[in-house]
Amino acid sequence: MTATGTATGRRGRPGHSLDSLLRTAVALFNERGYDATSMDELAARLGVTKSAIYHHVPSKVELLRLALDRALDALFAVTGEPGATTGPAIDRLEHVVRGSVRVLAAELPFVTLLLRVRGNSAVEQAALERRRRFDRIVTDLVRAAEGEGDVRPDVDPAVTSRLLFGTVNSLTEWYRPDGGLSADDLADAVVTTAFAGLRTRRAAGG
Repeated sequence: MTATGTATGRRGRPGHSLDSLLRTAVALFNERGYDATSMDELAARLGVTKSAIYHHVPSKVELLRLALDRALDALFAVTGEPGATTGPAIDRLEHVVRGSVRVLAAELPFVTLLLRVRGNSAVEQAALERRRRFDRIVTDLVRAAEGEGDVRPDVDPAVTSRLLFGTVNSLTEWYRPDGGLSADDLADAVVTTAFAGLRTRRAAGG
């Protein structure tokens, strides 16, 4: 991914790119927690010196920023795709949900880290604000679909949005890319179960 702030595969010392460094850092952050992970531990996991890490990034917090931006940039990219910007709102909403599941499957460690952010630093607070912006996009789609008569009106759009993405986010607890279930199959399962209770009879029949 080449969006702002993401790892691009720049190479420094032999054997380690920024991308491989970032993946290892995210794995450690998820295992031990960001605050409990030291640069010494990261260097030991990589089999390099700390100076080799600093060739790529100036600090541990920069690794966190890059990791969170990677997940968020991928999610926001979905909202800019044609399927998310044209057509009936219910179809756009389904596209965003499907795309979000695919992002989760493709960037599972990064999304997992994002969902554990609690706002303990400026970097985490910025990530939470971007998550809230994403949530507002989804809520607006739900509201638009309700206005078009395709989503049942008896549930608040903000609640529907939270329920949808509560389902998507829960996938980080059990989904494994090597477990035999493809990202497309996973997206189909989420959409089928979630939208069955969301669509009005008119939308289901249409």
